[in-house]
Amino acid sequence: MVSKRKALGKGLSALITEEFEKIDENAIININLDDIKSNPNQPRRRFDDEKTIELSKSIERHGVIQPIIVKKSGDYYQIIAGERRWRAARMAGLSDIPSIVRDISNRSQEELALIENIQREDLNSIDEALAYRVIMERYDITQEELSDIVGKSRVYVTNIMRLLKLPNYIQDYIADGQLTTGHGKALIGLGEDELERLSDKIIKLGLNVRETEKIVAKIKKGSPNIPKTKKQKNKEPNIIHIEETLTEELGTKVDILKSKKSGKIMLYFSNDEELSRILAIISKKLF
Repeated sequence: MVSKRKALGKGLSALITEEFEKIDENAIININLDDIKSNPNQPRRRFDDEKTIELSKSIERHGVIQPIIVKKSGDYYQIIAGERRWRAARMAGLSDIPSIVRDISNRSQEELALIENIQREDLNSIDEALAYRVIMERYDITQEELSDIVGKSRVYVTNIMRLLKLPNYIQDYIADGQLTTGHGKALIGLGEDELERLSDKIIKLGLNVRETEKIVAKIKKGSPNIPKTKKQKNKEPNIIHIEETLTEELGTKVDILKSKKSGKIMLYFSNDEELSRILAIISKKLF
């Protein structure tokens, strides 16, 4: 027998209206910071230390303006929304924090935490994608149902979750801000070697998304401008190392032919645009 799909939870507008817009000031209580624990299912995996420090300084001057939302969990309270405020309050030396206690299900708690982070634009795209996957798997819902919950289009949800197909180190680059979401989308579908070389190149040269897309298109057409450098047995190891270094720096194939007294360096390019790009890199290095 096919198992019945769990009913869809409250939508975005209902959750936000209930939990954030209709706050009764009489329901706000001060809870000791030591009696509060973070949410193990917090969607945001990384907290920006600088932003937390900035918030703590603001709290030192003005206090906590917006209460956090928690639920009772045994002898403690668990955070539903407002973990950064809780962390910043600790940093500011506060002993307690204004809070609203809500009695809601685990699913509604996860939805609320995810929605709050999305609305505040606190989540990087990798943490957002991971949170989407957890909710979909845990509650057996589709991307379409999830898109209704978070107030995003199905296409948006699909594209964000495709980033999880990338290797972990690429995901870390995106989460840390070294690569953008656009870079990640452009890199999907490349082989492991190409991903490693191209991601390093994007970071080193500061390539934008459009430039990255052009390189990826050439790679997928079978004429990559970051080709693999084949080691030749008759070349000295130091020459091979120089070739590989120049290939990485210039983003194109480099051959060094050396005899006893002379030699030459050959750079490969496929069109005038690529030649201009290589010359621009060389000029920048020299001047």
